[in-house]
Amino acid sequence: MRKLTGALCLGVMSVLSMPAMANEVGVIDWRQALLDSDAAQRSMNELKNQIGDKKQRAESLSQELQQLQQKLQQDGAVMSDSERTNAQQELRTKGSEFQQLRQQIQSMQQKKEQSFMQSAKPKLDRAIEQVVERHDLDLVVDRDAVVYSEDGLDVTEEVTRIFNSLN
Repeated sequence: MRKLTGALCLGVMSVLSMPAMANEVGVIDWRQALLDSDAAQRSMNELKNQIGDKKQRAESLSQELQQLQQKLQQDGAVMSDSERTNAQQELRTKGSEFQQLRQQIQSMQQKKEQSFMQSAKPKLDRAIEQVVERHDLDLVVDRDAVVYSEDGLDVTEEVTRIFNSLN
């Protein structure tokens, strides 16, 4: 009797759990879908134009800092106290300017990314919805949450194509 009850419970549980299983599953790397989009490329180009001068200045400062450090290491022992003090002060001043520029560039990049993500999210959702309808998908999961999937399940490129075609 126990075996029969156990088998019956197991059978009922498996029947009840079947509707929870998805028949058609799609996998998406939504970050890649967005990064490959035309809108992301335009946004990155705008950012490059906005930070171009700051980035060039930061690269220039980086080279100057390296040269100053080398000079201090090589010639520091033979420099007069005032020369060494001046070189160290210049190193601190340029180092501080370099750090400020790096922070400004990072801040601008983060703001641009957040702005792009905010504006692109509704369009990405519409593109995903169209792919879901086209392929009659029951479930779409983030590629980062998947341990294994067949290549045929990945809808990232299709979502990017649809994203690009939406106004």
